[in-house]
Amino acid sequence: MLPGTSTSATALDSATRDRTRVLLLFSLSGRLRPRDSALVDRYDFGRFASHLMSSQDVLPVPVLDEQIAPRRLRLPHGDHGLGLASLRILVVTTPRGDATLVVDCAFAGETTAGDLAAWLATTCFDRERIELDDRPLLQTLTGQLGGRPLTLGQNVHQLVFPGGRLQRELLSADEARKAILLNEIVYRGRMPWNPATPHDASFAPHLRNHGVTLSALGRGVSVQAGWAPHVENGLMLVAIGMISALAVLQRTRLAAFATMKANEQALTDSPTEIRSLISRLSAGVNELQLDLAFGVEAYVDSLLIPEMVMEAFQSALRDALGIRDSLENSARMVERLTSVISARSAVLDAELAERDERRDRTVSGLVAAATLIALPPTLLLAFFGVNGTNVDEHRSILDLRAYAPAYALAWLPFVVLVLIGYVLLRRISTRSGSLLPAPDDDTAPVPPPRSPSGSRRP
Repeated sequence: MLPGTSTSATALDSATRDRTRVLLLFSLSGRLRPRDSALVDRYDFGRFASHLMSSQDVLPVPVLDEQIAPRRLRLPHGDHGLGLASLRILVVTTPRGDATLVVDCAFAGETTAGDLAAWLATTCFDRERIELDDRPLLQTLTGQLGGRPLTLGQNVHQLVFPGGRLQRELLSADEARKAILLNEIVYRGRMPWNPATPHDASFAPHLRNHGVTLSALGRGVSVQAGWAPHVENGLMLVAIGMISALAVLQRTRLAAFATMKANEQALTDSPTEIRSLISRLSAGVNELQLDLAFGVEAYVDSLLIPEMVMEAFQSALRDALGIRDSLENSARMVERLTSVISARSAVLDAELAERDERRDRTVSGLVAAATLIALPPTLLLAFFGVNGTNVDEHRSILDLRAYAPAYALAWLPFVVLVLIGYVLLRRISTRSGSLLPAPDDDTAPVPPPRSPSGSRRP
């Protein structure tokens, strides 16, 4: 059990928390190789553990897990009066190597919505300036991860589990007061509350109130009050999958544009270089398809933890992040890239086939011309080589007046053959007509339109 919580012996999904707990989830650029470890062994997942054990090959795994003394963590603008009672830092990575930084902390004293909102804003908007041991947080962690360079990505989600007086106030306050508190926390104090429009769907956070528990979330912050520790840990795992999937989608979108540019800007006439380009583009598209399948689709449904509590949170967070639409758009982009690469490969094959055909025709023509040119001299040499009465050894073979009939008999048939072939080729090349047969009718029949009910109009 986490510090600052209490629950009954029946392990209900609801519980009372004494201290506010916050989980900071930061996507990381760069990839880390997964290790032989399981997140289910590091946290208590209660009744959800059986689902996670059966799906552990798909789940993110920790590559770094350390309990840190709270005084070692420093924020750029101070702690806003919120001292930490415990601090745990994890780096988890998916089987595809997509990493997420998890900062798990609990506050020592009571927390107010305003101070908590300021603390959340600092850890989100100034996250690059968070320090551990007087050094940038990721710089310290990089040394512990074997020197692999990592940088903070664009995606952040902060899970807030209120405790103490803040939890009681959220669960028992009237709707107006509750809306003010949630608005301040979910929007990190950046969106002022307007009492005149308390139910404006464009600004109000997604809210579920079950009486003893409360769930409210926006794109960057989730407030979950009244849940037991194992439910909190399950929500953390769902959020990690969502943040990782969103980071993969953004990387896939950028990689798709890079592939498109590489295809457009490639300037080469060598078939070998073109084939190499197509192979590289195809390999890149295959990686994009694997990322979409095993880096996004694997985490956007409820198959990993098929429980109502997890499904409700996952569905709401997926909608808030817009993952479903982004996934569909990215998948279409990758499909069209695949079509373009396939079309380019087909064009290359057609060009190579046409080039080979032209080469074969040229070689055949040269062979035929050489044969045609060689035959008359061969006949003439055979004529002059015989001991015939028509051959005078005292005359030159170039004496056309004496040997004109022999030259005429040797060359005239081949000249006639060349002329006949030229005329036939001209007739073939200038013959008019389409290569495809014309349709039997001038216009194809068009069926009459149908009415909305499905019956034909009169």
